[in-house]
Amino acid sequence: MDKYLNQVRQDKIIGSRRFSNYFWSFFLFVGGLGFLLAGISSYFKINLLPFTNPTKLVFIPQGVIMTFYGTLSLFLSFYMFISLLFDIGSGYNEYNKDENIIRIVRKGFSTKNREIFLTYDLSSAEAILLKTIDGLNPAQTIYLSLQDGRNIPLKSVQGTINISQLENEATELADFLNIKLENL
Repeated sequence: MDKYLNQVRQDKIIGSRRFSNYFWSFFLFVGGLGFLLAGISSYFKINLLPFTNPTKLVFIPQGVIMTFYGTLSLFLSFYMFISLLFDIGSGYNEYNKDENIIRIVRKGFSTKNREIFLTYDLSSAEAILLKTIDGLNPAQTIYLSLQDGRNIPLKSVQGTINISQLENEATELADFLNIKLENL
């Protein structure tokens, strides 16, 4: 008897709406606005910042650099805000034994093809791969390995997490799909 009475498994994927993205978007906006106002203040010799006096900065090169970094930071914060608004990268992975299909659905930017749909035949799944990268920027990723040699990322986690939790998820998925689990 199959341990899973339900023949359909659906795993929710968290997109860009994470606390760290909210924090960095806000941090980049405030810092970029401060740098931009300091650069503009040094050019027009008008103090636009209440807590410091950037009018004493020489516009070339300090004011130009501060204006450039401020503008760049504001654009990056707006990009992050848009990705938070549209929840880029969120979606789900569905493994359906009844239909013999694997569906991977993700949200993209608001264009003609906002949602990304990938479908694979369940019989083409060869293994579940678990890849861990240690070091300064650790990352753990669960891949679906197909018989044609492609590795499809199913779930990726940045930063430090409990590795046993991710291993359990990969083990449960491999058990549900009746395929082997490998470590990269």
